[in-house]
Amino acid sequence: MPEDEPTVTSQPDVAAFAATFSRFLEVMVGHADTGGDLTDIGREVVDFLGVALTEVDPVVEAFPPHQIVDVDLALDLIRSEHRGRLVGVSGGVGKHGLDSFTEFLERSHWNFRLGSVGHVRVPTGPDSDRRVVGFGITLVLVDGEPIVWMQRTPSPQYGREQYTLEVLAANPSAAESLLVRVRALMSANSRLRGQVLSFQPNDFDYHAPGGQLTFLTRPDVTADQVILPSGQLDRIVDHVVGIGEHRNRLLAAGQHLKRGVLLYGPPGTGKTHIIRHLLSRTPDTTAVLLSGRTLDLLGDAARLARAAQPAIVVLEDCDLIAEERGGDTNAALFETLETLDGLDGDADVTFILTTNRPDLLERALAERPGRVDLAVQIAKPDRLGRLRLLRLYAGRLPLSKRALASAAAQTEDVTASFAKEVVRRVVLRAARAGREVTDDDLAASVDDMRSDAELFTRVLLGSDDRPAPAPGDDRTLDEDDIYGGTVRWYPGE
Repeated sequence: MPEDEPTVTSQPDVAAFAATFSRFLEVMVGHADTGGDLTDIGREVVDFLGVALTEVDPVVEAFPPHQIVDVDLALDLIRSEHRGRLVGVSGGVGKHGLDSFTEFLERSHWNFRLGSVGHVRVPTGPDSDRRVVGFGITLVLVDGEPIVWMQRTPSPQYGREQYTLEVLAANPSAAESLLVRVRALMSANSRLRGQVLSFQPNDFDYHAPGGQLTFLTRPDVTADQVILPSGQLDRIVDHVVGIGEHRNRLLAAGQHLKRGVLLYGPPGTGKTHIIRHLLSRTPDTTAVLLSGRTLDLLGDAARLARAAQPAIVVLEDCDLIAEERGGDTNAALFETLETLDGLDGDADVTFILTTNRPDLLERALAERPGRVDLAVQIAKPDRLGRLRLLRLYAGRLPLSKRALASAAAQTEDVTASFAKEVVRRVVLRAARAGREVTDDDLAASVDDMRSDAELFTRVLLGSDDRPAPAPGDDRTLDEDDIYGGTVRWYPGE
């Protein structure tokens, strides 16, 4: 080594310098973020609480997106009752990305100060919404205890998937009492109760907890519009609706209220139509509808149903659960049934499952008895059922009774969807010809639908190209069937 090149021992003490510099950085960062310099908002909050921030333990609670309105309503009631002050935050860069409430109070170099409250509009029904606090701070005295809280809407881009409520109070029990009151008010005043809701996955992150809600208009389907064999609809209604009507007596006798109903049968036989009728019969019941991709949100639906009971949870095509989760059918169904079983016995919640593939569910249901306590087969209609369906869909079209009876006789092994499509084509034929509907249009539409060219259409509508008579088709319709009380006709016809 050349003599003029310094040796290691002659260099400055690098280790000592690094340690000193590290301590310097710690002091500077501490001074910037958590030192005595508070933001304008920080000074406001500390003055109100009457204690230093170091003496306050924040309490944080997160709520799924579908509870935003209920949380905001509960907090608004508390703020109004105690004449609290609601303020916003201005200044700073990237404030939506900060993790905690205290960061807004201590990062003085970001210059956070009082500003306007941020609001967002959130649906509360099919045709209504509510302006809720999207970003705001409340300062309020509750029973003499100073409490401050911050509300923030979800921001998936910043990793915040839920609506957050962060509470600061000098007395920890005051913060806990506030949260207890919030939950009670949410339950008592929920805007979800009595609504018909459909879950949608979070498209930003499908695996994020919770899903987006869509409010649906409650259907209006009368019993006359549901064509089933005699007594079958009454059996279903008694189980879904009747148990809830006798709630008090069942509970007094130590009996549970939750129930599970399975509707199974080929596509197009009217399983969804039956559900629409059940929703029409239960106007004050909360309904949560799941199908396809949203079946994976069953846990969220069950929690919502428990909170907003009486409730109905519908799982359409539940055999698709395994396909959605990429696993074994029975294993996925076991998990679903366990969710149903996890509800308390006094929960007035009905689970309605539909499937086109009962063979896939048989073992799962047998190995988890008691979760589904009523299974009803919704079969393809017999000749009388087809006649009633054609008459229902024809409405007041000028079609003769004999033409409808003939069409019913020629359409063995078809579904309700098939009958509905036949009548639609009747109207289209007449419209294209620029005239009124005739019996010939009905006959021609039936012939078209039964032709080889419509084979795939029949498959799509749930009809078998190799017909086997449905139960009851061996009976000949007599004059009373066609002209009498069995089939409901309009007065005067």
